[in-house]
Amino acid sequence: MNAVARLLPAVCCLGLLSACGGGPEPLPGTLEWDRVDILAEASEPVTELAVREGERVEPGRLLLRLDARRTQAQLDEARATLRQQRARLAELRHGARIEAVDAARAELAQAQSDRDTARTALQRARALHERGALAKAGLDDAGNAFDTAEARVNAQNARLTELLHGTRPEQLEQAEAAVESAQARVAGLAVSRERLDVTAPAAGRVDALPHRLGDQPAAGATLVTLLAGEAPYARVFIPELRRASVNPGDRYRVRVDGIEEAFQAVVRSVRSEPAFTPYYALTGDDANRLSYQAELVLQGEAARRLPAGLPCQAWPADAADE
Repeated sequence: MNAVARLLPAVCCLGLLSACGGGPEPLPGTLEWDRVDILAEASEPVTELAVREGERVEPGRLLLRLDARRTQAQLDEARATLRQQRARLAELRHGARIEAVDAARAELAQAQSDRDTARTALQRARALHERGALAKAGLDDAGNAFDTAEARVNAQNARLTELLHGTRPEQLEQAEAAVESAQARVAGLAVSRERLDVTAPAAGRVDALPHRLGDQPAAGATLVTLLAGEAPYARVFIPELRRASVNPGDRYRVRVDGIEEAFQAVVRSVRSEPAFTPYYALTGDDANRLSYQAELVLQGEAARRLPAGLPCQAWPADAADE
């Protein structure tokens, strides 16, 4: 924003000079590249720097690595939980094993036998109590033993019925939801782990590596800045009186400070909103101080080697240099 503020007075001066000269004044600006900031997914130390500042990289090229041990451990734990949930779901879907059913039947038969024995003992205790040969407490004990045996038969019968009928639909839905939740956690952690190996999202040149080996950037901090795109562009400012004559696709020539030869360029975009214009300057005599930001993409192989930040000037392609 400071560069824009410094260039606005130049735009106004060039607009005044154009009234005295024969041809259009050059549009001032600076040379820029599309910038791609790669942010840290997690706050982990930098363990490897695979590139240097200024190096050209292709998409997918490893740029740097962050310490992945913590995230890898979480991922391993999540995968183990997923295996556990899948095994639980498979168990519920398959139902009870035949061995479990046979065991339940055997336990039911044992409970029925114990109940029959308790019933016989209760009948004998009643007969003895009627003859006065057994106290009331003995009869009560025999009755309690029979009730307990009967309850055990009912419990074993219910268990066998449950095994034979299989898993309830509600239990299957819960198990399926648990598996889906575990899968989502594994997927999320896998992405987090993958992004600790920072790679280039597009072709470009490494502009900045703010951190060094051992640094631990905060989550969301910039790890790498790439200058991406096929070629740089000139960011210029168009006075209000010339805005109507500039449109996307127009051809311009751009001179970069320190380079003798001019570059061909094509207008990529023109902002619809004026730059740094207060509301009171929208009408009246101050209207000619408005300026609009435009981007002109430079053409040719030589332009790809230009750095960002150089001052430049742009003319329409059919205008004279002088």
